[in-house]
Amino acid sequence: IKHPLQNRWALWYFKNDKSKSWTENLRLISKFDTVEDFWALYNHIQQPSKLGFGCDYSLFKDGIKPMWEDDRNKLGGRWLMTLNKQQRHNDLDRYWMETLLCLVGESFDEASEEVCGAVVNVRPKGDKISIWTKRKSHHYRLNIPIKAMIGYQSHDDTSSKSGSTTKNMYSV
Repeated sequence: IKHPLQNRWALWYFKNDKSKSWTENLRLISKFDTVEDFWALYNHIQQPSKLGFGCDYSLFKDGIKPMWEDDRNKLGGRWLMTLNKQQRHNDLDRYWMETLLCLVGESFDEASEEVCGAVVNVRPKGDKISIWTKRKSHHYRLNIPIKAMIGYQSHDDTSSKSGSTTKNMYSV
C-alpha cells in the first residue's frame, strides 16, 4: 500500500546551456503523488551540492511550471534564502531536503494552498533556495535557523530588474 500525498508534484531540472533557450534548458524529470514515490525519486537524484554551477532543481505542484510566466506564478513571488559558498557542503542539501519535506507534507498549514513550489539554484558566488507563492501578499511560517536571513520578492520585480539583484518586499 502506498501513502498518497495531498498533491501531485513535478520535479524539474535546469542546466544552463547558452546554446539553448531558457525553456529548452528546463527538463521535467518525474512526477509523483505518494510518499514512497517521492523517496524513490529523492534517493536516485544528485544532491544539489553535487550539481554544476548554473543548474537548478524545481519542485512544483503538477500543472505549474517553474517559471514566472506561468499563470499560477505571475501574481506571486518567492521567499528567498541565500547561502554563501561555504554553506554548500554543510547546509545546502539539508535545507533543500527540509524544504521538499515541507512542500510534499503540506507543512504550511492554511497557507499550503498558496505555495506553488520551490527552487534550488546552484551558483558560483552562493546558492539560493526559494519557495514560490501564488500571491505576493501572504506571509508564511518557515522553520529556518534564526541566523539565516530570508526575503520576499515579487516575480514582477524579479522579472523586470535592471541589475543583478532584486530588492526584498519583506525581510525576516
